[in-house]
Amino acid sequence: MAIAQKQLLSLQQKLSPQQIQMIKLLELPTVQLEQRIKQEIEENIVLEEEERSSDEEQPQEISVDEYLREDDTPSYKSRLNNFSRDDKQRPVYLTEGRSLQEYLIEQLGYRNLSEHDARLVNYLVGSIDEDGYLRRDLESVADDIAFTLGIETTAGELERLLSIIHELEPAGVGARNLQECLLLQMNQLPINSRARRLARKILTSYFDEFVKKHYERLIARLQISEDDFREAIAEIRRLAPKPGNLYAEGGTNTTPYIIPDFLLDCQEGRFQLSLNSYNVPEVRVNRRYVEMIRDMVQADGKVREADREALQFVKSKIDSAKWFISAIKQRHDTLMRTMQTILDYQQEYFRSGDRSKLRPMILKDIADRTGLDVSTISRVVNSKYVQTQFGIILLKSLFSEAMQTSSGEEVSSYEIKTLLQKCIDEEDKRHPLTDEVLMNLLNDRGYCIARRTVAKYREMLGIPVARLRKQI
Repeated sequence: MAIAQKQLLSLQQKLSPQQIQMIKLLELPTVQLEQRIKQEIEENIVLEEEERSSDEEQPQEISVDEYLREDDTPSYKSRLNNFSRDDKQRPVYLTEGRSLQEYLIEQLGYRNLSEHDARLVNYLVGSIDEDGYLRRDLESVADDIAFTLGIETTAGELERLLSIIHELEPAGVGARNLQECLLLQMNQLPINSRARRLARKILTSYFDEFVKKHYERLIARLQISEDDFREAIAEIRRLAPKPGNLYAEGGTNTTPYIIPDFLLDCQEGRFQLSLNSYNVPEVRVNRRYVEMIRDMVQADGKVREADREALQFVKSKIDSAKWFISAIKQRHDTLMRTMQTILDYQQEYFRSGDRSKLRPMILKDIADRTGLDVSTISRVVNSKYVQTQFGIILLKSLFSEAMQTSSGEEVSSYEIKTLLQKCIDEEDKRHPLTDEVLMNLLNDRGYCIARRTVAKYREMLGIPVARLRKQI
């Protein structure tokens, strides 16, 4: 076959760099947007942060002498002397606090350990998780010690050193499982009551029955009354299942700090929606570089050969800065447009905060109303929060599927979850309701729902099965 050349004309859709930049900015929440803008300012020399204009008036300075002349207060009453000649200025030291591992190593410093044992026990402390558990088997720890420290040891020797860690504070630290953790805490308490003796016996010999809440079987095997059993259970519940969490002097705060992306204020039945851009810097193109380009261009519109490369560099940076500023403005418009549509769609919920008043809403509903693509709506609501008068709400949590009642009315799945939560809260804890009974209760109220759907909603609410909800 002969080799021939030919031209082929095809039409393809590709995203421009500006569109990709816009999509990436649209996904960012407020905190990450602030960091992204600051990064762009550092990378692009023609971008600068615009100073915010402050409308607050400066307080008028008042002279102390003028203030004192207006009153007849004696001079000795206008002076304050709370100091002594023995007082000394002492520096204030700011400390970050100690972690759990540092606290344990400090306690080990008071033990009379050899250098060999000290190195091994410090390695064991470093293997303990933040909640206080040692979840690795001692054989694996011994292998790691041989590779990292070059020390040959055995699981038996590490078991002896681990028993030293078990004597440290907080009680229960270094346990391999929940049973060992609770028993370590119980052993450090004085067994001076019948309830504590029963509690230790339950944890030692009947832990599986206790975890599975087979209370009637436990009462029959222990041959005790329900009151005695209830007191023993109360003693067990006073113990900490995660002892590492009790040590809060140092370490990191695991509670996430949420900065809302939208601010919603409702006054006299009217909503005021705004973007939370307080910490987001406003950027602009530095006018000095624009004037620099004008200086490089001669009167006849030509550029000198020596300035051509510099002109091309500055021009590309200015174009990039304009694209970035345009993308931020487009992000602002898209976010406000989407959030305003969600607000109009869920007005009853935003007025009262009652989740049962949430209308069924999916991404396509908002996409049809705004004229945007479903993927764009998905990027807008992802990891975005709105601050309301009843708390900070995740936008993604406002979307729910529609379910039909027996009368043909469409209701949100949140309404069914609220009713399911109410039924479980009002149940008899001695005889909790099974998923089958809960399904019948919901069907009697007009909600056509299957048992597997009840189980799915119960798991989404974080509610265990009926057997594990049982109480004495």
